[in-house]
Amino acid sequence: MKIAIPKEILPGERRVAAVPETVDKMVKSGLEVWVESDAGKAASFQNSDYEKIGAKIAPDAAAVYSGADIVMKIQRPLFNEKAGKNEIDLMKEGAILVALLQPMSYPDLAQKLAARKITSFAVDLIPRITRAQRMDVLSSMSSIAGYKAVLLAGSAFGKMIPMMTTAAGTLPPAKCLILGAGVAGLQAIATAKRLGATVEAFDTRPAVKEQVKSLGAEFVELDLGHEQAEDAGGYAKELSAEFYKKEKELIHQHVKGADIVITTALIPGKKAPVLITAEMVKDMKKGSVIVDMAVEQGGNCELSKMGEDVVEHGVTIIGATNLPATVPIHASQMYAKNMNNFLTLIYVNKELKVDLNDEIIKGAMVTHKGEIVQPGIKAIVSKGGTAS
Repeated sequence: MKIAIPKEILPGERRVAAVPETVDKMVKSGLEVWVESDAGKAASFQNSDYEKIGAKIAPDAAAVYSGADIVMKIQRPLFNEKAGKNEIDLMKEGAILVALLQPMSYPDLAQKLAARKITSFAVDLIPRITRAQRMDVLSSMSSIAGYKAVLLAGSAFGKMIPMMTTAAGTLPPAKCLILGAGVAGLQAIATAKRLGATVEAFDTRPAVKEQVKSLGAEFVELDLGHEQAEDAGGYAKELSAEFYKKEKELIHQHVKGADIVITTALIPGKKAPVLITAEMVKDMKKGSVIVDMAVEQGGNCELSKMGEDVVEHGVTIIGATNLPATVPIHASQMYAKNMNNFLTLIYVNKELKVDLNDEIIKGAMVTHKGEIVQPGIKAIVSKGGTAS
């Protein structure tokens, strides 16, 4: 049974879906592993590293996809200019695809996959339950992104982050504000604290207060009254207009005194909420820095631009995308281990076994046997629209 590991073609993507360590496990489990030439090169994994443990190197995309029963990727399928085809069309009909598909943002992708009768799994939809923790790609990648966001901010900041006592006097520590205390936000807090900043964090979910405080940060709290701030999966959810008005007033008070602001607020399947308006940026200290980690979903800052660093009112606003890809070695290792753990659910005793009653498989599956099976995606497609 052939499993394919293609080279990623999205500009700037340096990760690979399988590293030699996980490929070794695949080979030992009875899989015939094909890795596209130089698929791991940007993450410092050479073709020879894969060949040593029994993988076969495919010269190009057409060869790696040809006849593959399972395809493991990082990014969703895109048009491959060298092959002259969409990556979906390079897959054999009925194959299994496992990748970060973002189906709520790209419902047309689900339609294409269904048309090819490809059974697809979006690892970004794996339910956050205890049994699935070892497959939780989103947590792995968000942790890396939160870490890297603080480093980017520190690089752009015109001062040092920790308190420094020197012959020229004492320099105060930077004041850092983290908006959103999910996995990315918590890692950003921990990184900022390790660098010596004083840190505040805000989140709509009171349940994260103890996690924030355990990392040494102050929790900025807003009374929600009787509103529930998170859904059954533990993600932040949309709240009332009155709440958002109070939230912005509170955030405004705190961004004015911040040197560094890291924004991480996302709502699954929705446009990112605007937490920092242009007026707020105008009131910030000159030389301060914002890193908008939600820029790919519209941004938490009104002035951020995807893939760009902009300066407005003396404030640097960083709209960096795909931060995990900037740490390709560790990001690939973590992603690959998560993916290999997921693989053990569908490849058992040298056979493909897709158990539709398994909570993890059911939660991650987007298409199967020519149909879109994810309820949310089906609803979007049936309306002929796209995700908001």
